[in-house]
Formats: sequence, structure tokens, C-alpha cells
Amino acid sequence: MTTANPSPLWQPGPQQIADARITRFQAWAAERYGAPADGGYEALHRWSVTELDTFWKAVTDFFDVRFTQPYARVLGSRAMPGAEWFPGATLNYAAHALRTADDPARADTPAILHTDETHELRPVTWAELRRQVGSLAAELRALGVRPGDRVSGYLPNIPEAVVALLATAAVGAVWTSCAPDFGARSVLDRFQQVEPVVLFTVDGYRYGGKEHDRRDTVTELRAELPSLRAVVHIPLLGTEAPQGAVEWSSLTSADVAPVYEDVPFDHPLWVLYSSGTTGLPKAIVQSQGGILVEHLKQLGLHCDLGPDDRFFWYTSTGWMMWNFLVSGLLTGTTIVTYDGSPGYPETGAQWSIAERTGATLYGTSAAYVMACRKAGVHPSRDYDLARVKCVATTGSPLPPDGFRWLHDEVRADLWIASVSGGTDVCSCFAGAVPTLPVHIGELQAPSLGTDLQAWDPEGKPLIDEVGELVVTNPMPSMPIHFWNDPDGSRYHDSYFDTYPGAWRHGDWITVTSRGSVVIHGRSDSTLNRQGVRMGSADIYEAVERLPEIRESLVIGLEQPDGGYWMPLFVHLAPGATLDDDLRARIKQVIREQLSPRHVPDEIIEAPGVPHTLTGKRIEVPVKRLLQGTPLEKAVNPGSIDNLELLRFYEEIARRRT
Repeated sequence: MTTANPSPLWQPGPQQIADARITRFQAWAAERYGAPADGGYEALHRWSVTELDTFWKAVTDFFDVRFTQPYARVLGSRAMPGAEWFPGATLNYAAHALRTADDPARADTPAILHTDETHELRPVTWAELRRQVGSLAAELRALGVRPGDRVSGYLPNIPEAVVALLATAAVGAVWTSCAPDFGARSVLDRFQQVEPVVLFTVDGYRYGGKEHDRRDTVTELRAELPSLRAVVHIPLLGTEAPQGAVEWSSLTSADVAPVYEDVPFDHPLWVLYSSGTTGLPKAIVQSQGGILVEHLKQLGLHCDLGPDDRFFWYTSTGWMMWNFLVSGLLTGTTIVTYDGSPGYPETGAQWSIAERTGATLYGTSAAYVMACRKAGVHPSRDYDLARVKCVATTGSPLPPDGFRWLHDEVRADLWIASVSGGTDVCSCFAGAVPTLPVHIGELQAPSLGTDLQAWDPEGKPLIDEVGELVVTNPMPSMPIHFWNDPDGSRYHDSYFDTYPGAWRHGDWITVTSRGSVVIHGRSDSTLNRQGVRMGSADIYEAVERLPEIRESLVIGLEQPDGGYWMPLFVHLAPGATLDDDLRARIKQVIREQLSPRHVPDEIIEAPGVPHTLTGKRIEVPVKRLLQGTPLEKAVNPGSIDNLELLRFYEEIARRRT
């Protein structure tokens, strides 16, 4: 599935190619490690996946990764799952994130530029960031936090969250976070699994011009997390610390140099969470070393970030893109943290932030780009975006009209990087390459070190045809394990049960004959709205507490125009009526118990919810029906408890076309 017009929308000029770090890396690796000097990116990528060990050794040398104990070899085992990276090595992620502070010429320049809905800028210098991390790390140790302990944050995207993550990593503890728009149940479903010993909290947050008090939620979290030894209060709304909580300022006021715990390469760095589609969210554990080297490659080579750049990505602490943003520090880049609504006080607000912060790489969601297009926003007319060299999008595929709009309304020579990856690897499988052309509707290429393929059901690679996204070689940032998965069965079944020994991600893709990649959306039922993956199980739990609701089914559908339609089907209890009052109460309970993002676009009464023969709701077949797939191709009739129910959903699809 290539685009009809093969001519590129954009291509880098000779000077851009020469100046790109990936070009310098290729020449450097050719001289020292036998990488191909000619053949451009395609040859470099082929070398990176066929000579995997040599490639990753070259990455660590190029970026001067500092091993406090040397490694015996790059890959002890290539098996998936269970690949063993850099056995014997020790290091610390936070030490690498803060080493720019050691440079006297950079110490007083911004490591973080923070802003919120006021659009006022608050810089945090490298020296100040290091001082706060040093102070907090010492206080965490004084509180008894030890390597391997979990430290959690119920925090928005503010500098304090970055400090808390880095201090946790410096100690060798394990970071995990949720955004404060998550309701208590959603947070507890995550944090209760990992049993944190410290909880960083805010009293509330500001969004859409309003203050949202979260003190009652924090009280509930404290009551339901018996593992906590300390709660740290960050007074974002100016309130006093609740009884028994510690003030943030008292932990971050000392002038102390950070002490970095030397940890094994595969020591846990943080826990991220899947959406929880079929139950509790998966608690995905990634390693200090794996994230360090993967993010240096992705940010330093693919995103072309370095000391002169400013890196802004609209995100929240509940999304892996926040962790990815923080890793911009690894490359000496100034990161931009923004806390607030993506479109306040008007739709074009993010462009204003890019202008005011001097962002060179600005990342957002495809949905935001399409919302700007629909609202008639004119970024180049209304904002000075001369410093923006790249606009990157993720969360869902950027539609062709999104590419055209960015090209027409931002700048004709703009590098547009549509990227795709996942929480599961906290990185990109495919996307940005600064030396390659951009074709409308396509990701530029698979990432270095990632043998990305499209496979048919028999495991055969496809070119120019739709197939399952598969990665055939290990990546350093693949999970080291899931929490509370002692035999590894849940991890195995999540990615390796379809194609043994190969990672199946759950996306439909096309690898084109020109080497680019087209993403077609999820091949499973994960909800993915505004770039945030969500679980249907959370919605069912909230909605079905209402006595009028017997059962429900929620589906998320990528639309051809780049939008996202998320209907909620409800099977009512006898005597109940789906009137305006019930619709309002359904939306209210979802908004309060989960988040505004979870509120469906439409609530539709259904005669019933179809199940498998073992009683599980079937979401994927219904999604396929709503996408227009014929019934006989959408589902195996022998696996459904009531095939006639599917006729209803088929009729809904027919009405929408």
C-alpha cells in the first residue's frame, strides 16, 4: 500500500544530511566497526540488524556510555523473550541524564523550560536540576528507600516530576507514575500491583482554565496503599500538606551532589502500564541500561537532538512519551514540560508554546494536528516557528491530510516525523530519520537495530501488503519482565504466542517497497484516544455499577479523516430507559472515576453484548464489523455465544457508511 504519488512531500538538503548526527555516526561506525560507509540509511539499517551486537556496542561508544563495571559481551542471549543485554555491566541512568551539569559552560543554561496555561516560562538550570536531584536522592535514602524499592508519582508534567524520577533512579529504586486526571480506581489498579514505599502527590492541577482539587483522591490513595512509608506533598494549588505528609521543599533544599547507585544493566528503571483491556493493566518493567541505550539511539540519532536543541512533546506523566521526553536530557537537550490542556485558551495553544520556548523538535498527537486543521489554525501566520525544524506526531497514524496541512500551514521545508512505537518498549519501531525523504501518509523507515517486518498469518514477510507488525530481533528496551508474573507466562502470551520467538505488537502495518512504513491502526481492541491508550475494563467497571446497566461494550475506531470514534454500547436492565438523564449519569461516572478522556463519543442502546463461549466480551470482532468488515470475515461463528447479536452491530456500521 504505497501512496499513489511517489514523489516525496519533503526531502532534506545536502547540508542537512551532512550535519545530521546519524550521518556522523555512520561515518564514525564505518571507520571503527565496519559499518557500510556508502548506501545511506538503508545500508546502515541493514547492518544494524544483521550485526546487532556490533551495532549496539557502537552506539554505547559513540554516546560515551559510562559503564562503572565493564560488560562481558553485548548480548549474552538473543532469545525472545529473555534476551540478556551487556551482562556484567553496571551503570546509572540518572548519572547520564545529568552529566551536562558537569560542563561549566552549560551548568547555568536551562535543562528544563516549564510552562503552563499562563504560558509564562520557568527555567530550571542544569546545576539547579542536579542540586535538587542530589538533595532528594539523599532524603529518599534517609527515608529507607533502597535499590529495587518502588517510588510512585501522582503528578502532572512539572519539573518536580522529572526531579523525582531522576532521584529515584539515582538511588536505584524503581519509578512509576500516573497523571492526576486519573481517578483513584485507575491509579490503584496500577500502584497496588507494585506496592510503592513513597508517593509523590499534588494537591490538584489546572486544566482548561480551571483548578481541579485532588486532595480527596490522594487521601483515598494513601488509605489503599499500605506499603507507603512516606507521602510527599507538592502544593501546586497552594494548600498545606495534609497530616503525616512531607513538604516537597523540605526534601529538595540541600546543596548536595547526587550519589549514583551502580546497578546492573538490567536493573529495573521504571514500571509503565498497559491499558488493561482484559483486566488489570500489565505492569511493564524496563531496565536502566536498556532504556539508556535505546533512548540515546532514538533521541540522538533518529530525532537528531543535541545540546543546541529544545525538545517539546505534549504529554502527561501517564503516557510513555513523558518518560521519552525526560530522556531528552541524555543528549544534553533542553526539555520543555507543559502542564495544561492541549488547546487552551484556544486550539492553537501548542504552537504558541513551541514559539515561546524556541522548540526545535515539537511533538504532539495526530489528533491535535487534525483538530488544528479543522479549526482553521494558521501556525506560520500567527506564530514565529523559525526554530522548529521537526514536527513529530504519534498516538495514532497521521492521515495524509495531516501531512499536507503541516507542510502548507507550518513550512514547506518542515521535517514531518510520524512515529510509531509503544509503551511496551518505550520507544519507536519506525519513524523519524533526518536523512530520508518524507512521503505523505508514511513513516520514513524502521528504526536502527529494529528488524521490523509485516507478517502474514503464517509468519511470512509481506511487502506492499498489510500484515502484523513484527520485530524479529531483541531491542534493549523490551520489558525485562512484567511485575507479578513470576513464570513469565503473561509476558510471553502478550507478544510471543502468535509467532514464537518474534515480537507481535498488535498493529496492522505495510512495509513499502521503498522501505517506508504505513500504520493502519490496532489489530487488537486497545482503545487509543488523544495518544493515550486506555482499557475497556476500566470503563466497564465504572459504567456497570449503575443499576440501569446490565452490561456494556466500548469500541475505539480510527476514522479515515484522522478522527477517533469511541461509542459505548449499553445493554439495559429490565425496565430501564436510555434517556438524557441516564446518558448524563453514565458520562459523569466515567469522568469522575476515570478521566474525561474515557467519556465515549456516543452512547447507544444495544440488545445485548456478544461473548466468546467462555464468557469473554468480544471487542475485536465488533470493531471489525464497525470498520465495515463482512460478518463472515470478522468472526469465527463457532466461537460466539449469540451470533444474532452481531447483526445489530453490523447494522450500525451499515448506517454509518
